Formats: sequence, structure tokens, C-alpha cells
Amino acid sequence: MSYDMIAIMMFSTMMLMMMTGQRVFGAIGFVAVLASVSLWGVGGSDLGFAAAMKLMKWYPLLTLPMFIFMGYVLSESRLADDLYRMFHVWMGPVPGGLAIGTILLMVVISAMNGLSVAGMAIGATIALPELLRRNYDKLMVTGVIQAGSSLGILVPPSVVLVLYAMIARQPVGQLWLAGVFPGLLMATLFILYIWLRCKITPSLGPVLSAEERAQITRGEKLRLLRAGALPLIIFVSMMLPFVTGYTSLVESSVVGALASVFAAVIKGRFTRQVFETATRETLAISCMFMWIILAALAFGAVFDGLGAVRSIEGFFVDRLGLSPWEILLMMQLSYLIMGTFLDDTAMLVIVAPLYVPLVKALGFDLIWYGVLYTITCQIAYMTPPFGYNLFLMRAMAPKEVTIHDIYRSIIPFVGVMILALLIVTIFPQIALWLPNHVYAR
Repeated sequence: MSYDMIAIMMFSTMMLMMMTGQRVFGAIGFVAVLASVSLWGVGGSDLGFAAAMKLMKWYPLLTLPMFIFMGYVLSESRLADDLYRMFHVWMGPVPGGLAIGTILLMVVISAMNGLSVAGMAIGATIALPELLRRNYDKLMVTGVIQAGSSLGILVPPSVVLVLYAMIARQPVGQLWLAGVFPGLLMATLFILYIWLRCKITPSLGPVLSAEERAQITRGEKLRLLRAGALPLIIFVSMMLPFVTGYTSLVESSVVGALASVFAAVIKGRFTRQVFETATRETLAISCMFMWIILAALAFGAVFDGLGAVRSIEGFFVDRLGLSPWEILLMMQLSYLIMGTFLDDTAMLVIVAPLYVPLVKALGFDLIWYGVLYTITCQIAYMTPPFGYNLFLMRAMAPKEVTIHDIYRSIIPFVGVMILALLIVTIFPQIALWLPNHVYAR
């Protein structure tokens, strides 16, 4: 049997196992081990062992549990409530102001957690009931929360970019910095869209009434500003030393974790329940990602040994005669299709052994491509019929928000995200300027 046919069988077997509902790391790892032992005998087991050693020696992986713990401490201690109340008061007089404040809240939550689930949970439990109570359009606010929560996998410290960094063998710090401006660009486009829609049709996002604004004193505004600024101070204290070169990425993650605990203690909200929940969730998510990375490294090692990447490159370039940009477009479209039935980690692990070396061979920057991949995952998260965020929203939303409403609500926001993807694709320096500038120092 030719190596090309073996590679096709490996890929198809893995996809078949995924369709049966097997765990991602189990399906990928099983195919990798079976193929390596079948091809190279007992010595093939060294591939999995080498992958495990590579994973355990990867120092930046220590950032993963630190940032996850920080995010859960801040969310479980309800410090995000103060932040949303601040946005509620200060943005209330603006058309669609509460929806805009929700996007800003999601940006901050993303910068503290790195997971879209955290932003979705906070948005659905804190922001959604308040927005509906204040007669905001149901479709508008449902789309706002789904779109805003997707920023968690792009704005640093993105857990998805940590996974990409390990598989693509790229620096985590550069990838995180590369996600800053694209993430802020997308959040800005969301805000502009909300403001324009609510300016044209005020009933979609009514402003706070004059009576309510009169009841909020200047002292109350300043108090909320101080309370809401605490999460921002934590983020700045964590990232500023790293950007200026005083601390490493791992050291900054420890600063962030300690600062979150310190803030919760000051507020009197660091209870045993908060600590236990944050620790358990951190352990569960960290172990899940480590198993996925381990399986992906083993699978990629077998693919490299088979020369599958060179075969695919030759097929697209030599036989089909496609240009590098056309191949890149096809890869991005495949992510969108897979995103309708797979989550972001599964998509990356399945195709990274094929796509990442191919992108490098075509002459594209792997840091820039990591940002493109992440934005495409955000779009795939929100596209029917099986977008990940759609079902999360349905599970957390009140009964009056139907699945039909959720599907309709994401249409304009998906359009905005595609626009952001095109902008970052056409102007790569939006993603590359900051990491190049910081690391050049």
C-alpha cells in the first residue's frame, strides 16, 4: 500500500471515530498509535513517548493552568458583576449602550480567561436578563452575547492559541500579541454595527430614561468606576511587565493568578467554594488540553513520517495548479465547514498535521495564519446547523429565546466577523506588527 493511501486511511478512520462520538484525544491517539505500530513495529511506540516528553518539556504550557485559574476565580467571585454595572451606568445614555457595554465586558472577560464558554456564561446570566428587561430587541442581544463571547478564543490569553502554538511549534507570546489588534478590531466593528443599528432604529436598543439617569449620582458613578476598573487593573498588572520585557510569559501568568486571588480577597469573595470550583475546573480543562496536544503530536509525527504533507502540497500546486492564496482560501473554507459539527480544538487537531506544514511551505507566516485560523473558528462557532455557540446559548438563554431566534440573531454578526477576517487577511501587519515590535526589543 502506498504512503498516500495509508495517510488517507488514517484520516478517514479518525473522522469515522469522531462521528461515533468518541472523545477527541481518544480517537486521534488511537489512530496514531495503531498506525505507528503497524508501520514501524514495536519501535513505533517511541513516537508517542517522544510526543509525551516534548509536551512535558514545553515550558510555556505552564501558562495554561495559571490563566484558566485566574479566569475562574474572577468569574466565580462575581467580580464581573461590578464591571457590567459600570458599563451599564456609563454607557446607558448611548443608543444601544447596554449592548455596547456587553461587548466591552466580553473583551475584558476574554482578556482574563481565554475561553469562550466563560464569556457566554457571564453574558447569558448577567447581561441577557438585564437587556431583555430594558426592552432591547431579543434578536439583537442574543447575537451580541454570542458574538462577544467568541472573542475569548482570539484576545489573549487565548487557550486555543496555546494549543495552536504547541502543534505549529510557534511562540505562545507572539501568537497572543498577534491576537490583540485583530481582537480589538473585531470588537470595534461589533460596537459600530450595534451603534449604527440602534441609531437608525432606536427601538432595538433604547437608551436609559432621563429619570433613571437622574437617580444615578456622580458619587455612584465614580464608585462603580473604581469597582469595575479592578479587573482591568489585574489585566494591566499581568500584561504590562511582559510586554515591556520585565517578566517572561509564565511569570506574567503567575502574576495574573495571584492578582485575581488578591482582588477576590479584598472584596471578601474568595470563599472555599470559589477556590474549590476554580481549582477543579482548572485541573479538568488543563488535563483535557494536555491529552489533546499529546494525541495531536503523535498523529502529526506519523503524518510527517509518511510524507503526507509533501503529497498534499504536490497535489494542490502541481496537479491542480492552484496559487498559494487559492490554497489558503480552500483551507479556510474547510474550517468553516468542519465548524458546523466540530469544536475548535477538534478542528485544529484533525487538520493541523496537514495544514500547518503546508502553510509554511507556501511561504505564509505561521503566526499570522494562527490568527486567521482563530477568526475562522469564531465564525464556525456561530454557523448553523451545529455551531458550538448556538447550543451553548440555547442551554443558557431564557425560554422566550427560541433556537430559531438564536439562528437568526447571528447572521449580521457573522457578516461582521467575515469582514474582520478579510481585513486581517489583506493587511497582515494588523496581526504581526505588535509581536514583531515587542520581540524586536
